Amino acid sequence: MQKFERLDTIACPLPLANLDTDQLLPARFLKRPRAEGYGGFLLHDLRFGADGKGTSRLPLDEPRYRGAQAIVARRNFGSGSSREGAVYALMDFGIRCVIAPSFGDIFASNCVMNGLLVIRLPETEVEELLALPDLLQARPMRIDLEAQRVSCGPVSFAFDIDPLRKTKLLNGWDDIDITLSHAAEIARFTAADAKERPWALPHRPASDLSR
Repeated sequence: MQKFERLDTIACPLPLANLDTDQLLPARFLKRPRAEGYGGFLLHDLRFGADGKGTSRLPLDEPRYRGAQAIVARRNFGSGSSREGAVYALMDFGIRCVIAPSFGDIFASNCVMNGLLVIRLPETEVEELLALPDLLQARPMRIDLEAQRVSCGPVSFAFDIDPLRKTKLLNGWDDIDITLSHAAEIARFTAADAKERPWALPHRPASDLSR
């Protein structure tokens, strides 16, 4: 998993609330091989219509926001089902961070497991960002995970994040990596516990006792 430390990028405003996972990635596209990428299907029906023949009017497709790696959206982003494909669609589109007042809980967990940072800011601060001339003119935003701060033009906001999620993102770790980072402590505990509670050790066949 790619580390997330600090990101300097254009941020695309997406002033919509309640964007659920079915809107982020319509279910019919889940039948396609993951290896082909889901980026082209991100918000497909909102951008192009269900038949794919429409012309997108979302900021995501405006030339000035091309290459944006962050999205600023309204409340309840990623609500709905536990569709991890919604996270794949964002990442395959090039998005590494989403800023919003609130997120679907399962969606937020899936984001962290895939290296995508979700930042919760108060609604007033999100609205300030969405109206910020620097954001609307596609000037760079700095997202500093170590410092837990988002800055764009004249504004700078601090954000909170669960310490474990922060550790995972900063190091590019998944749950197995987190466990391995405590390998020495686990080994010490296992050895001490074997002495204190030998009766609790897993049963070994008699043929193994001589080894």
